[in-house]
Amino acid sequence: MSYTNKVVWITGASSGIGKALAIELSYQNARLILSSRKKEGLELVKNECKNPSEVKIITLDLEDYEHLQPKVDEAITYFDRIDILVNNGGISQRSLVEDTQVSVDKRIMEINYLGTVALTKALLPYFIKNKKGQFVVTTSIVGKIGTPLRSSYAASKHALHGFFDSLRAENHKNNIAVTLVCPGFVNTNISLNALTGNGTPQEKMDVATANGISPKRFAKLMAKVIKNKKEEVYIAGTKEKLGVYVKRWCPMLFSKMIRKLRVT
Repeated sequence: MSYTNKVVWITGASSGIGKALAIELSYQNARLILSSRKKEGLELVKNECKNPSEVKIITLDLEDYEHLQPKVDEAITYFDRIDILVNNGGISQRSLVEDTQVSVDKRIMEINYLGTVALTKALLPYFIKNKKGQFVVTTSIVGKIGTPLRSSYAASKHALHGFFDSLRAENHKNNIAVTLVCPGFVNTNISLNALTGNGTPQEKMDVATANGISPKRFAKLMAKVIKNKKEEVYIAGTKEKLGVYVKRWCPMLFSKMIRKLRVT
């Protein structure tokens, strides 16, 4: 598959992985629809793309998940089709379970899980009607393993795996692909914006995040994965990947390892 003239809709596109992926795909001649809550940030990303005239903007808030159908209808009109939806928008967390208010758990699930599911369901009938399409989901390594200080975030990402694995199985006959991309540490602002136990942003860069993969490098790898329609991939450092496999094959050993893991 070539990205030339493919229409790719990316959520969470104003910064981080979404921004880097948008720029990367623009240089592979994709036609883009970019979404987030921040119109100003989206305009800046649009201007960094290879062909800004081939980039459209739709502001949306995943937390307002009951009102996303009009956004889908609008998106389809821009280029008369959508080939790929990249569900990349979301928010992280940095707090102990005992310190995390239930309102924070609720908000993270509404944005990361319900917002993504609602947008996907709004677009799904279009893909089914056309007998083609691809859903890409930015989950996380913690969508496979739970780690300290990320209970709600890990839960939301685990939920996405369950939902999209089911969707893939149900819609194989409709030629609809599902690609789950699990990042490890990527050097973005995710930890700065992560919610603490009372719902306020952490406003601090984690050491591990600061030392993570560059967004530009990550985007190149992610673009290749999407093009090849992989079902599930881990784009992460050796230790993060190791955690996934130890958890799968030696869960007791993983349990001992994770207690000592530095995750800040």
